[in-house]
Amino acid sequence: MTTNKDNLAISTDWPAPAKLNLFLHITGQRADGYHELQTLFQFIDQCDYLDFQPTASKQISLHSELSKVVAEKDNLILKAAKSLQEYCNYQGGAQIWLRKNLPMGGGLGGGSSDAATTLVALNKLWGLDLPHETLAEIGLKLGADVPVFINGFAAFAEGVGEQLIAVQPAQLYYLVIVPEIHVSTQAIFQSPELTRNTPKLAIDTLMQQNWSNDCQKLVTEKHPQVANALSWLVEYAPSRMTGTGACVFGEFQQQQSALDALAQLPTTMSGFVAKGLNVSPLMTRLNQD
Repeated sequence: MTTNKDNLAISTDWPAPAKLNLFLHITGQRADGYHELQTLFQFIDQCDYLDFQPTASKQISLHSELSKVVAEKDNLILKAAKSLQEYCNYQGGAQIWLRKNLPMGGGLGGGSSDAATTLVALNKLWGLDLPHETLAEIGLKLGADVPVFINGFAAFAEGVGEQLIAVQPAQLYYLVIVPEIHVSTQAIFQSPELTRNTPKLAIDTLMQQNWSNDCQKLVTEKHPQVANALSWLVEYAPSRMTGTGACVFGEFQQQQSALDALAQLPTTMSGFVAKGLNVSPLMTRLNQD
């Protein structure tokens, strides 16, 4: 962060929470290559954090260690800010600071969540007052997971993940293990071995089933680190992978039980305990100012 940051008129601590896919079914593939899904999103209280300083000039700048590893043209925070700026023909800009806590390529939605928080925060700070439905439309062009983070509520999702119905799954505690690998979402969805024909089911049926992830078999076959993490975790709790991986999570009714399991985690693995949330911390932050 810049040394003079504290002297600037900034809006701080906008959370970009992680998500878990409590289940993920792939029900088909469209002609444009995108996949039809049925999935259940829930937030957890593990977050990246962003600070924003609106500026009079149109320039948008990002200050983050992430800038050293992600090219500017691929950075979802910058893409989100510029997309909003262009959509509204807004003549100002912003300086943005990112504190990156969530792993990249882990299936926790960190990049999409960062983009969503950028759209929600700048919509307010720039005084644009666009409805969340419009922000979600802008966000969908950046990534299929962005709308759920903008919507801010745990949701059952269909389509490519943009058709959302608010739901209230149990807010459990999760032990999340983060294998030290980056799983390419694109590579998983392009694999001919991926299951793509899971039958569509009604939401009421899905919410009462034992939950699973259609990507898990393929990812564990290709990445032994994910398979090893799951093999260890399933001894302690019902466990599965989130998104296209690499992160896996186990479900616990009590926080202490999750912490006890974390204390047994082999030194070759890393992880954390988080609380499931049906309302995003972003919604709470939005209503503070």
